[in-house]
Amino acid sequence: MKSLSLTIVIVFFASLSFSQSSYNFGFESLKNGEPVDWSTFGGNNYAFFLDSTESKSGNYAACIQYIEDSPDFKALAFTLPENFEGKKITLSGFIKTEEVTDGYAGLWMRIDPNIAFDNMSQNGVTGTTDWQEYTITLDLNPEKTQAIVIGGLLVGKGKMWLDDLRVSIDGKDIKDAQILAKTVYPAELDSAFDKGSMIQYIPDIDSQLIKLKQLGLIWGFLKYHHPEIAIGNYNWDYELFRVLPKVLESQKGAELDKVFIDWIQGLGELVEGSPVSVDEIKIKLLPDLEWIHSAGYSEPLVSLLNQVKNAKRPADHYYIGLQPMVGNPEFKNESNYDEMTYPDTGFRLLALYRFWNIIHYYFPYRNLIEEDWEEVLTTFIPKFIEAKNETEYTLTSLALIGRIHDTHANVWGSNPILAEYFGQNYAPLALKFVEDQAVVIGYLDQDLGRDTGLEVGDIITAVNDRTVEEIIAWRLDYTPASNYPTKLRDIARNLLRTNEPTLRVTYKRNGEIRENILETVPQKDINTFFELSYADTAFTFISEDIAYINHGLLQRSQLPKIWEVIENCKGLIIDIRNYPSDFPLYDLSNLLMPESLPFVKISMGSLEHPGLFTFIDPISVGSTNENYFKGKVVILINETSQSSAEFHAMAYKQHPQATVIGSTTAAADGNVSPFYLPGGIRTMISGIGIYYPDGTETQRVGIIPDIEIKPSLEGIRQGRDELVEKAIEIILTP
Repeated sequence: MKSLSLTIVIVFFASLSFSQSSYNFGFESLKNGEPVDWSTFGGNNYAFFLDSTESKSGNYAACIQYIEDSPDFKALAFTLPENFEGKKITLSGFIKTEEVTDGYAGLWMRIDPNIAFDNMSQNGVTGTTDWQEYTITLDLNPEKTQAIVIGGLLVGKGKMWLDDLRVSIDGKDIKDAQILAKTVYPAELDSAFDKGSMIQYIPDIDSQLIKLKQLGLIWGFLKYHHPEIAIGNYNWDYELFRVLPKVLESQKGAELDKVFIDWIQGLGELVEGSPVSVDEIKIKLLPDLEWIHSAGYSEPLVSLLNQVKNAKRPADHYYIGLQPMVGNPEFKNESNYDEMTYPDTGFRLLALYRFWNIIHYYFPYRNLIEEDWEEVLTTFIPKFIEAKNETEYTLTSLALIGRIHDTHANVWGSNPILAEYFGQNYAPLALKFVEDQAVVIGYLDQDLGRDTGLEVGDIITAVNDRTVEEIIAWRLDYTPASNYPTKLRDIARNLLRTNEPTLRVTYKRNGEIRENILETVPQKDINTFFELSYADTAFTFISEDIAYINHGLLQRSQLPKIWEVIENCKGLIIDIRNYPSDFPLYDLSNLLMPESLPFVKISMGSLEHPGLFTFIDPISVGSTNENYFKGKVVILINETSQSSAEFHAMAYKQHPQATVIGSTTAAADGNVSPFYLPGGIRTMISGIGIYYPDGTETQRVGIIPDIEIKPSLEGIRQGRDELVEKAIEIILTP
């Protein structure tokens, strides 16, 4: 369940080194016109700049301004370079606003990993206001903290200015606060392969394939099971490069087994752990270690691997943790090697081994991969070894990521290699597959879109003389997603990409085949995410007795006023064909439900038994409430409903008169866990398993509507919202 609080990339303290006195909290230190050490994230339909005419003090204030299209959010972020001793951290700063609506302006602060967070969602600044100081405070947890990030944000429409931030620890200014000394592990002192693995070429891959597969299995098994690795005594990436030449030089069988035995015995003594019993009713997935017995290893090696499996392990692990309260895996101390734009052969194998073993031991949905995961390892070993350049390596990584069928898993961020490969420019048309055809549903830019000559309802049949069917076949392997409708969703968004200033499209209008040359726009200058929406406000009335909520714009703070005017309505339409900008699940559910009702079951991984996933007790929403909403509730979903949107839909479905209509959702749920592959390739996975209270799957399946209905080609051309029309019919039917 991705949320606003999860979109911040964790930056480790060890990666930053500047003095306490250099905090650029007043935006006065600039480089190339940008405030030093500050970054932005969020929607593309916002402008960020430094304003020299409206500063609270000094020369500049930071300004975020909504531009156009669907309002989202834009945030400004600064990662503190140190961790601090203390109990509480306070962020204060001055905010000025102009016509802020459909959201709010505020400060935000987050302590990672998932320790504490506040973004003023309950008391944000709205309307037009002059400079005023605001403050937020969080509880510190120095021993668990990996990063503290501060900033300001604008949600919705309008304009905000931010200036003169201050941070204090237990009342002391940050420059006088006590810095927490960082523990240095032996793994961090190993620099032997900082410049490369020294493995450039592996001859005769076919003869080495079985050995390389066994190495990948054992390397990953030891990484998550051996206690000496858990306590940070080994840089496990670099130990791969130390043993790899020995594996390649050995003969399969006894000689290779001896290499593995010597390697494991050299890591340190093993102490047998105490058996841990797990309630069988709570088990969702058992560890898959059958390969230990089926790979044909010698008895001494099998015995040694079993000793490692049964060894006593520490409570904390250098490479893996489970985030407090949530339980999704945190992949720690995984170097991204971003300076290696085209990693050498050894590092490319490391990328494969790292990803494969993360999935094998900490992906809650590995049972839904629907192919032999060991065979995937075998298949991709030669692909990674033979990748001849940065583009082939990145595409191979993308294809591997796609094999787990998780819409959360992709190559995320501004990857320049993929941007160049697929095209950095876009035609300003929004497309969607309707009735199995690529249909124009709107314009990414109103003026530029109309200039193309294409109209809403036109059917794209070819791009640069390549048919849409051919493009789909090419893009499927490079479009990771949980199901086919979601792959088509993403392919539609990228169908009109090119590196050229124009592209040629063939399209059909009223049965007539036409062609046109379209001018394209750089991605940075256009909002490429467009979805049909009934209303561009969080709340409206469709009729006197039917209310409508756009869940993608809804803020928790709006609900009390909304409730005052809808509690006696005949029906409420909750449109979740979008992504939530806030997390109103419990607030809205408390208004909808007559009692506390279970809506979700969650599975979590294990540090003690890597690969084991067990259920926690079902989570409920609502409470005893005689004044609950007694009208009908209709929930609208489609392939755009993803992650947190799906989670919310599961909760609202518990209303006694709820009906879910639409089409299959993106089918990726569970808080995300990010990590990197060598070369700075950023990806992530769904980190916890999300199920209905009876254990029914949601991943890859999605939220199944009670009534399936999709937009029709004729409805698109007429500008109708057929899901809203069906919702009205359901509400008005006695």
